[in-house]
Amino acid sequence: MSIATDVLAHTGIMRKYCLFSQISNKQKVVFYMREKTKAILYIILAGVGFSFMNVFVRLSGDLPTIEKAFFRNLVAAFIALVVLIRSDLGLHYEKRHIPMLFMRSICGTLGIMCNFYAVDHMNIADASILNKLSPFAAVIFSIFLLKEKASLKQYAALIGVFIGALFVIKPSLNFADFAPGLIGFTGGMGAGAAYAAVRYLSNHGAKNPQIVFFFSAFSTLVMLPFVIAFYKPMSLFQLFCLLMAGASAAVGQFSITAAYSHAPAKEISIFDYSQIITSAILGFIFFSQIPDALSFIGYAVIIGISYLNWRAGLKADTAGK
Repeated sequence: MSIATDVLAHTGIMRKYCLFSQISNKQKVVFYMREKTKAILYIILAGVGFSFMNVFVRLSGDLPTIEKAFFRNLVAAFIALVVLIRSDLGLHYEKRHIPMLFMRSICGTLGIMCNFYAVDHMNIADASILNKLSPFAAVIFSIFLLKEKASLKQYAALIGVFIGALFVIKPSLNFADFAPGLIGFTGGMGAGAAYAAVRYLSNHGAKNPQIVFFFSAFSTLVMLPFVIAFYKPMSLFQLFCLLMAGASAAVGQFSITAAYSHAPAKEISIFDYSQIITSAILGFIFFSQIPDALSFIGYAVIIGISYLNWRAGLKADTAGK
């Protein structure tokens, strides 16, 4: 979820839940359940959108990965600039934020590139689950960037998801066989580092539209020389696929925005893993892909640990009230 999305979602929640003081307890329960149901449906729709994004990225064929990522990020940069202009923040950045903005942008660009490469070279459901490791990676990087302390349970969860990832990556003596999985894993780590950097920037006063635009513009400019040097002309069908990939990503992003405006992330985040199911179905329909037994074991381990973390978070929140 992007930072701009996070802001919009938080605003939506505040507007909706400020009505609680004006209704009865029974009405509150009904209202809460309706909002949570909407949130779950939206987050599932987001998974469908991002799954179709991966499908169209793969359908665009043998275009260089960097070319695919460039066109997607170019659109993102334009949208971010519009949001920045409308927010009246301008392009002024505080010097103290610049180093971490670069770190966020470098790690985010690495994450996108690796994810797109994984989508192109392995089962798209496998690529999706490896990308979903980013929240766990964020815990690791938050220890160093935010000086946060991880609990023993969190360390155990990190070890568990790493083991689950190995089932998906399937290391072997032939590096070429598991290189795409390793690259997909690296993408998840890069995204996690980027999320940790975003949290650091947000905690130190950086404005969300500025973070989003800096990353989008940075990634586009960094990729531009490579796209020019290795540009491969595309057919109308390939252009169509890239445009549809962008449109699908927009569906996913707007749906995520809607989901987190109806319910807090801690209550619905587990449903984000519905994307793995959608990816597996679309992978079978479009590419006749069927995840093998080891991949299914990896899915079960990673999603199972995520579910336990989700349940523990809900219990801790309930106990604190």
